[in-house]
Amino acid sequence: MSDGTSLSRALAAESVGTALLVAAVVGSGIMGERLAGGNVAIALLANTLATSAALVALILTFSPISGAHFNPAVTVADASQQGVRWKTAGLYSIAQIGGGVLGAGVADTMFGEPVYAWSRHARSGPAQAFSEAVATFGLIAVIHSCSRRRASAVPYAVAAYIGAAYWFTASTSFANPAVTIARALTDTFAGIRPADVPAFIAAQAAGATAATLLFRWLMPPLFDGGQTAMDRVIFACVHNAGRSQIAAGFFNHLADPSRARAVSAGTQPGDRVHPVVVEAMLEVGIDVSGNRPQRLTSDLAGGATLLVTMGCGEECPYVPGVARDDWPLDDPKSRPLSEVRRIRDDIRDRVAKLIHARRWARREDASV
Repeated sequence: MSDGTSLSRALAAESVGTALLVAAVVGSGIMGERLAGGNVAIALLANTLATSAALVALILTFSPISGAHFNPAVTVADASQQGVRWKTAGLYSIAQIGGGVLGAGVADTMFGEPVYAWSRHARSGPAQAFSEAVATFGLIAVIHSCSRRRASAVPYAVAAYIGAAYWFTASTSFANPAVTIARALTDTFAGIRPADVPAFIAAQAAGATAATLLFRWLMPPLFDGGQTAMDRVIFACVHNAGRSQIAAGFFNHLADPSRARAVSAGTQPGDRVHPVVVEAMLEVGIDVSGNRPQRLTSDLAGGATLLVTMGCGEECPYVPGVARDDWPLDDPKSRPLSEVRRIRDDIRDRVAKLIHARRWARREDASV
């Protein structure tokens, strides 16, 4: 996150989103059981459809704010791939667990059930634990691959997988430590005995770890110090008319083109690159006059190795599964050439450090 305010909003999004997810899981379980007339299959089908639909809606709603993890297993896996910092991952997990507990209470209250009653629904045994490992393995695999290659598909892929896993796993696919804890607090259709929670969480951790390790091999880690494929860096600001254009220009001038390339984009792209930026870059031999601002789309960002935001504060984008850094830079818009030169030189120094730190430099040192 770029600042304390952005982090606070992300934590609130994770908490509220997880609360609504748990409310959907528990509430639809209660409703399904009441209307199914004792037919457990119908009750489970109702639970499945409501949960899958809620997942799509909630991920689409909260993804721009926090990445819409709603799941400590997802957050830890993301941190291991440098998607979020480990400190942020810890705070996310606390927010998710707190939100899940709140959501269970909300669902029970809506249906007139005892609020925060320990569940008596037994879910024990090796088959249940193995099912949770399989369910979580698949969930992390889906998220890891889709968020790197087709981020816009994540809400639908996650919902489809969880909907299917409700039926092909013996545990009905909790696949989420925060949701598991919350479901221990409701003595309804979706509940789980507190005694069974540790085994579920251990299995979820094992499944998430296995998927993460596998995909570190299938899709090499973002920064392993020896990339063989060409990496792509995205520099993003709001209008894509100043800072991000400067950064991408320097990056492509200094980096080895066989190792990495950069593109720039904006959340609200303007009509053209600021003329004073064009002038300042021409002074150092880089022509950006032919560049046109472009929108930062999920598909564009999803295949990136690194997303660098340019100090645009709360308007900075967040893309789940893509490592992010934020550079607190002044906007060159409407500034005199002397100040734009200062901003330009600051960006050049930052880009040069990034390139050398990630081993993207040309074999012979380049200079501007």
